[in-house]
Amino acid sequence: MSFLGSIFTWWNGATLGTRIFTRRHGGQVGHDVFGNVYYEAKKPDDRGMLRRWVIYSGSNDASRVSPEWHGWLHHTIEGVPDQVLPPARAWQKPPVANLTGTRDAYRPSGALDAGGRRPAATGDYEAWSPDQA
Repeated sequence: MSFLGSIFTWWNGATLGTRIFTRRHGGQVGHDVFGNVYYEAKKPDDRGMLRRWVIYSGSNDASRVSPEWHGWLHHTIEGVPDQVLPPARAWQKPPVANLTGTRDAYRPSGALDAGGRRPAATGDYEAWSPDQA
């Protein structure tokens, strides 16, 4: 990202202010499969908790935070996920960012983007009418 872009835009990554704050008040803890970098404050806040945050690799989209790191960000787990959590099971799929608005988004058979053809009604539905009540 360009220098001017980092000053005036927040949706394409960290702004200049966030980068300065991060260097001054936080330390890098780790990174995830998406390339996001996670930080923790050097000093606790008024409640005695260390603030945690993420600098996204690319666009700022919360769905791009993996489940393990989401737990860490919200103080559900205390240690770094790579060290504290057990390895992923063979049946677990890797995390996927939200695909809404992309060509890979889920489109059921009745969706307009998928051709707009719904299956015919089966005849078991009867519409309610106030006159019949």
